[in-house]
Amino acid sequence: MTYVEAELNSQPECWARVAADADAHKDALPAVGERVAIVGCGTSYFMAQSAAALRERSGQGETDAFAASEFPYGRPYDRVVVLTRSGTTTEVLDLLDRLRGHTRTAAITADPHTPVMERADDVAVLGFADERSVVQTRFATTALTLFRAHLGLHTDAVVADARTALRSPLPEGLVDCTQFAFLGRGWTVGLANESGLKMREAALAWAEAYPAMEYRHGPISVTTRGTATWMLGEPPEGLARQVRQTGGLWVAGGLDPLAELVRVQRLAVAVAAARGLDPDRPRHLTRSVVLTPADPDAR
Repeated sequence: MTYVEAELNSQPECWARVAADADAHKDALPAVGERVAIVGCGTSYFMAQSAAALRERSGQGETDAFAASEFPYGRPYDRVVVLTRSGTTTEVLDLLDRLRGHTRTAAITADPHTPVMERADDVAVLGFADERSVVQTRFATTALTLFRAHLGLHTDAVVADARTALRSPLPEGLVDCTQFAFLGRGWTVGLANESGLKMREAALAWAEAYPAMEYRHGPISVTTRGTATWMLGEPPEGLARQVRQTGGLWVAGGLDPLAELVRVQRLAVAVAAARGLDPDRPRHLTRSVVLTPADPDAR
C-alpha cells in the first residue's frame, strides 16, 4: 500500500478527532464578525476556497481566499489564516513576515517544528493528520473539517459518508476514462478544484474543474465518450441530462461533498496504478515548495 492510500484511508478517524477537539483550536480560528482572508498554496488554497465560502454563507463574516503568492496587501483584514501542511512554504512565510505587526495571523499546520510556529500569532497544530506523501489528502480534508466544526457545520454523518466512500466500488468504467471534469457549487467549487489537482498530481490525468454552470458555458463542448464529469454536491437542474447526451459518463455525488473528495482521491490512485505510475512519487513535485536565492524565479 502506498503512503497516499494509507493516509486517505485514515480520513474518517482524522475528521472525527479534529471535530471533537475543535474548541482547543478556537484561538487560531476566526471569530464571528471578523473580516478574514484564508490563504494557502496548491491543495491548501483550494481548501481555503471552500472554507471561505462556508464561513461567509453561514453569516459569520466577509471571508476571502487567496493563493499566498497573490495576496492583496493593500486590503484590510481583521485576521489572515494560512493553511500550510509543511510550515516551510516560501510564499506563506513571506506573507506572514509582511503582515507581522499589522494584521493578526494564524496558521493551521501539521508540523510543530517548522518556521511557521514563530511567524504566526496563533497556531493550530494537527500533527495527527501529517503525511509522508507528497500528494496531500488527509491533512487538507482534516483542516477543512476543523473549519466546518468551528462553524457548526460538521456532523457524524460526514464521517459515516467518508467510510462509505472508502468501501464502495468506484463507478464501472471510470478508471478507463481519459478525461475528467469536476464540478462544484458554492463551497464545493474548491473541492472540485482540488479533485482536478489530485488527478493531475497522482495520475498525470487530463483533469479540469469548474463551477457547475460554467461547465455549460463552453467546456462541455469537449465532453464525449471517454470523458467523466463528476458533480460534487447537488447539480443544477438538467445538467446531468445534457452531459449524458454528449456520450460522456456522468458521476453523481450522492455523499457529503467532502466524502466525495475521498472517492476522487481513490480514483486518482486507481488511475495511477492502471497507468503504471507511483502516486507517492509525483513528477516534478516535492512536499514543500521552498525557493532559494539560486532559483531564477526567486529574484
